[in-house]
Amino acid sequence: MIPNPETKYRPFPPVSLPDRQWPARTLRQAPIWLATDLRDGNQALFEPMSRARKLRFFDALVGIGFREIELGFPSASQTDFDVVRALVEEDRIPDGVTPMVLTQMREDLIDRTVASLRGARRAIVHVYNATAPAWRRIVFGMTVPEMLRFIESQVTHVRRATERFPATEWILQYSPETFSATEPEVALAACHAAMRAWGVGAGRPMIVNLPTTVEVAAPNVFADQIEWMDRNLDAREHVVLSVHTHNDRGTGVACAELAMLAGAQRVEGCLFGNGERSGNADLITLALNLYTQGIAPGLDFSDLPAIARCYEACTGMTIPPRHPYAGDLVYTAFSGSHQDAIKKGFAAQDPRGFWEVPYLPIDPADLGRSYDGVVRINSQSGKGGVSYLLERDHGVVLPRAMQAEFHTIVQRHADATAAEIGSETLRQLFEGYRSGKEQSDVDA
Repeated sequence: MIPNPETKYRPFPPVSLPDRQWPARTLRQAPIWLATDLRDGNQALFEPMSRARKLRFFDALVGIGFREIELGFPSASQTDFDVVRALVEEDRIPDGVTPMVLTQMREDLIDRTVASLRGARRAIVHVYNATAPAWRRIVFGMTVPEMLRFIESQVTHVRRATERFPATEWILQYSPETFSATEPEVALAACHAAMRAWGVGAGRPMIVNLPTTVEVAAPNVFADQIEWMDRNLDAREHVVLSVHTHNDRGTGVACAELAMLAGAQRVEGCLFGNGERSGNADLITLALNLYTQGIAPGLDFSDLPAIARCYEACTGMTIPPRHPYAGDLVYTAFSGSHQDAIKKGFAAQDPRGFWEVPYLPIDPADLGRSYDGVVRINSQSGKGGVSYLLERDHGVVLPRAMQAEFHTIVQRHADATAAEIGSETLRQLFEGYRSGKEQSDVDA
């Protein structure tokens, strides 16, 4: 690292929005969800999913409750093309579920993409182009007027290609791919160019998707960008405003939440935050964040362990043990003070009342998790956790006077072994402690 990073990196300029409204708003309902595990998530894997794994994952997403699912990039992958055709031809896309496919803006690729969805009841064609200054200058060598003409010509081609299949209800999704790094006025002009070419209006809606393709600023800056676009988009009532946030700064979930406050109606992402580089926004975390605020997310994660097993089998990825809501250790307390508070919280919890167990922001049982791993014992644990496990697993209720005494024995064993103490070991230690206690009473 260099000592003067200001010579190499510059701060992202803020959006001029002195009367911003999003900080005073409160989330009250879930967004439209779009799962892009089969496209954005898949392209980030060491080994992209096979046809069988893609179809299994699709069925899992439908079972969770996703009603919009991005199936892949059929013009770039034969596997993706075949999966889309199989889902359409075998009538595996349930009523109420809308498939989406992605294509670059090139006429032959657009034609193949539209052909992949031939026969679908309803479908979204997602087109994109990079709009930020570095991409315009370095990658494409385009001026802004040239870029706008390009967008209009390519979206016009999408319109003509889809009109050849009138039995399908076609929806366009346009993404200024590098929106988060694009000047607001240029991003707006790009969206309006796509909207004009598509003919947005009554009975002809469109999705405008605004990605943090690469996170370049804090979440509040992204929220300002979204509110600015929300205010300035033409034909706003005919546009679904969507966001697709990445996690380069570790704030993909925060960006999505603040974007919803700023006017976003739809959120794209992946289960467990899979995706390019640091990943996409984690739709499980987003949905359960809403759930813990009393908002029904419209997605069913009541058997999260089964979803996790399916995800790992299909992607080959491993879920970190500290992953929010889903990790093996996220409901586990080793600290003595935490264990004591959790024990008292369980004892006081009214099963018909609001959830108020300290250190547990959600009831693990709601997600198909048991309470077995909530309290685990190691050298950091306290007498409250030890007595809780003895009572729960072995029916032994220690008097307060004995809790400290027995905890000393457990602590000594934990320090000596430098390992976690399981329930059976705890029972054996207690049996030894009780035998010694009885022998002391006899001697006395």
